[in-house]
Amino acid sequence: MNKEQVERSKSLLGDDTVEMLFQVHKDALWILENLGVGCKEPEIQGVFRQFESEGLAVVYEDRAYVMSGLVEKCLQSVPGLDEFFVPMNSFFIGGTAPYVYDDKAGHGGVAPTPEHVARIAQIAQENQVVAGMGRGIKLKDEVLQMNIMVEHCAKPVYFAVTSDASLARAKEIYEERKNIMIVFCLTRPPLEVSENFSEDFVKVVKAGLPVFISAMPMAGISGPYCYNGVLAMTHAEVLFGICAAQLLNPGVTCVHAGFPTIADPRIEYNPNYGLISHNFLNILMAHLNFMLDLPTFQSGGTTHEEHPTQRAYADAKMGQALCLKYGFHMIRHPFAFLRYLIDFSFAKLEKAIHIAEEVSPEDAPEVEMPVYDERGMESIKRIGLGMYMEDPLTTANLGKIFVE
Repeated sequence: MNKEQVERSKSLLGDDTVEMLFQVHKDALWILENLGVGCKEPEIQGVFRQFESEGLAVVYEDRAYVMSGLVEKCLQSVPGLDEFFVPMNSFFIGGTAPYVYDDKAGHGGVAPTPEHVARIAQIAQENQVVAGMGRGIKLKDEVLQMNIMVEHCAKPVYFAVTSDASLARAKEIYEERKNIMIVFCLTRPPLEVSENFSEDFVKVVKAGLPVFISAMPMAGISGPYCYNGVLAMTHAEVLFGICAAQLLNPGVTCVHAGFPTIADPRIEYNPNYGLISHNFLNILMAHLNFMLDLPTFQSGGTTHEEHPTQRAYADAKMGQALCLKYGFHMIRHPFAFLRYLIDFSFAKLEKAIHIAEEVSPEDAPEVEMPVYDERGMESIKRIGLGMYMEDPLTTANLGKIFVE
């Protein structure tokens, strides 16, 4: 633990909430030791098998069980916050919407074009409050998207690599400018490696490119319906990715991009990104990572609105203000996205950038500081790799813990 950061977090969150985060880390280690992560990728299996003789890992029936001693060993080789190229409190144009919102016609579903990508990159470059960018929208041609992004934006960027051609181009870009990250959602609930991406993950890590490791368990679906429960599941999945990366290539830069999410029973258990609690949950994830001295990239400032309404802009302001009040490293989704991150609105992008230029910590709503709820781990031990919709903790906490 970074002792100076522990004290900073205590001053902002309080002793009890920081103690909750310490226990979240311990709970995530329990999950990796006892539930493990399903993995069929041969090279990832192989690096964990190397530690079986030391009792630090077990690979059995395509599940990797990782002991806490090996996790702590891997965390020691991750370059820390002081060695990372993005400063604290950096808002990104991040995320990957499948569609563009037609701001004139008032509907979404427009197919993205290279011109849209260029426009996003130009806006990112021109606005000081924007620290960098992810893809924003997704083109089918990864190499074309990379080329447009780096042509128009000199700030830090992140993009996907899912082919040998895009890997080769990413390596060229990295030689030219070191401020890139490759995004991977290596795992999917419940505690399974996404085999569609695992081979590319191995190649990228072995090439030495910085990796942005995302995971998004959802409270009430794939994680317990309480703060520490869904944080522990999210943290466990990302820690697995960090361990795999460090064992494949010790010292490679890893960004903890755990993205804990909340299922909302009022909308058929879909994610609600406009909740105050969604923003604060991600801020708590960042603080745990600060204390572990890990570069960290979370979600905040987005909305559940389908259109760029006044409520959508109020949600952006609320999320940005919470982030500024409690501190963060990097935040994706704070500007342009609408409901479920499906549509990317340029009008919302420009308006939310203007909001970010003026917002202050004093604009943040009051938040009740969560403390450790033992029922979270009780749920994990009871349900394991199952789903949490009918878990007694979910039904007990509906409408009480995660607030709008």
